Amino acid sequence: MALQSLPGNFNLDRSRNATVQVFEHLRELIVTIALEPGTVLARQQLAEYFKLSTTPIRDALLRLEEERLVDIYPQHLTRVSAIDLASARQAHVLRLSVELEMAHQLSKQRPPNLDGSLSDLITRQKQALERKDLESFARIDLEFHRTMYAAADIADLWDLVRRLSGNLDRLRRLHLPLNSKAQRILDDHSAIANAIAAGASDQAREAVRHHLSGTLSEIDALRDKYPDFVLPPPG
Repeated sequence: MALQSLPGNFNLDRSRNATVQVFEHLRELIVTIALEPGTVLARQQLAEYFKLSTTPIRDALLRLEEERLVDIYPQHLTRVSAIDLASARQAHVLRLSVELEMAHQLSKQRPPNLDGSLSDLITRQKQALERKDLESFARIDLEFHRTMYAAADIADLWDLVRRLSGNLDRLRRLHLPLNSKAQRILDDHSAIANAIAAGASDQAREAVRHHLSGTLSEIDALRDKYPDFVLPPPG
């Protein structure tokens, strides 16, 4: 699949590293499926879009390859990779481990203002769902979890989890419009926030476990619906 044009707009911030900005922009397009698996990314075309030399483009693509989001074939082509289920499962294990402990700690510590912050985010997410604005819904989803990581004083772990979750995020984005998934996310967020507010550690951990288990349990259905997007199972 050739890249006809790159979706979205890009404005270079001259105060920041160009490679980082190209990487962030392309990564966002890939994890939101705006750039579908199989899309060929021509360096010269990307350089024209970003109005940069091919050097920061090359370096950004190498970073995306490290995250298993693109496949680079030297002297040939670069394309958006199919979703790597092994990578997604490993990210899920990491995230589940961290967030189960995080929910326990937040339930015990009850950080000031956390209840209000989570409640506000749930309200905004509900409004986004009512508007059928899944892009905003997904952004608020990330903000909900990032807020808890910050409240638990483990913001660096959020950065680590995000860096390793590209393939898991792509699965989640494919799943989001299906089978009332968005409403279930909203319900799960409410359950997590309510349990933390009540200081109920066991309930908070169970709500987190339920919340993070949904997408991987639907792998077969997602593969059937998007056969060109998801790598087949090994064997």
